[in-house]
Parts: sequence; C-alpha cells; structure tokens
Amino acid sequence: MALTIYSRNYLKTIFQRVLTSKSTNTCFYSDTAEDGDETQETPIDPSKDRTKVIPVETSIRYLQSKAYKQTYGDKPVWFLYRRNHKGAFAPRKTRRTCVRNGIISTGNPCPICRDEYLVLDPRNTGLLEQFISEYTGQILDSFKTGLCQKKHKDLLVAIEKAWDEGNLTYDVPFRVYDYSVYNKSHEQSQ
Repeated sequence: MALTIYSRNYLKTIFQRVLTSKSTNTCFYSDTAEDGDETQETPIDPSKDRTKVIPVETSIRYLQSKAYKQTYGDKPVWFLYRRNHKGAFAPRKTRRTCVRNGIISTGNPCPICRDEYLVLDPRNTGLLEQFISEYTGQILDSFKTGLCQKKHKDLLVAIEKAWDEGNLTYDVPFRVYDYSVYNKSHEQSQ
C-alpha cells in the first residue's frame, strides 16, 4: 500500500497539467495535484501558445503583408533559421515536434512552429513553393530547412495535395539528346 501511495505521488509530480480558465480564456500551467493543496498557477506566455487556429486566408494575406517582408525579406522562411545542436556537425534528424500540448516546448522552434501565421495548407502556395527546390523541383529535406519531423510530414502532405489539386505545378524539364552518340546507325544513314 505504501508503494502505491508513493508511486501515485511520484506520478503527480511528474505529470503536469494545462488548465483552462473558463472566465478569462487564459491557459495556466499547474504543478499541483487534483486535490488542490497548493494552487500556484503561472500564466502561459501568449507568444508560445499554439492552441489558436489561424485560417488559411489569414496566412495567405500575411505572406503579402509588410510585417512578413520586414521579418523574412525576399528569402524563404527557413533561410535565416539556425538549428541548435551539440558539436560541430548537426544530427541528420531534426526534433520530433516543437509544440506539445498546444505550447511551444523548445527554446528554438522550427521555422513553421515559431511563426503562428504560417499555415501549411494546399491553398497556401506561396509558402509551399519556398520548400521546393528551384533547380530540381523536389521537396527540400528537413535537414536543410530545419523543420521538425511533424511539420515536415505536414509539408509533404500539403505539397502532394497541392500537386493533386493543381494548385502547384511541377515542370518536367525537356531534354534534347544527341542520338548520334548512342546510335551509330543513325550517323551512317546521314
């Protein structure tokens, strides 16, 4: 019996809850148990709260706004992002996710998670084109862009849907071959 009380108290200290106050619509972070012996609640920083859903139309308007141009300029959103890592070489895999329980859980979130107005959607072609190579037409790797694995998977799904719906086009380059190099009979007939 002492073991179960110890393990229950241990689990209460390990697991932390996110409470939502219905009167003010403010999220609070709580270390307390359900019994409510200690009621110390610290408000969550609104810049880290990702529970609010941003419509795609707002994201598209944001990509043409002065605030976006001032923040990113003419470069893609991932261009100025630098991953934090230990050692000289970055690991091949990026972190699994930046947002846990609706809150940014890391100090250096990926380019999509850090800006709440960047929404990955097949209709948001201005954002999706930034993650497609201009030389090959292939989707850039998360190692290069710095996206977390969750957002990279969402990016792949959004680009595939945009290709299927016709919002994004991909060009297959036309190549001119000199068949005389490969076919000797073609050269002799001339």
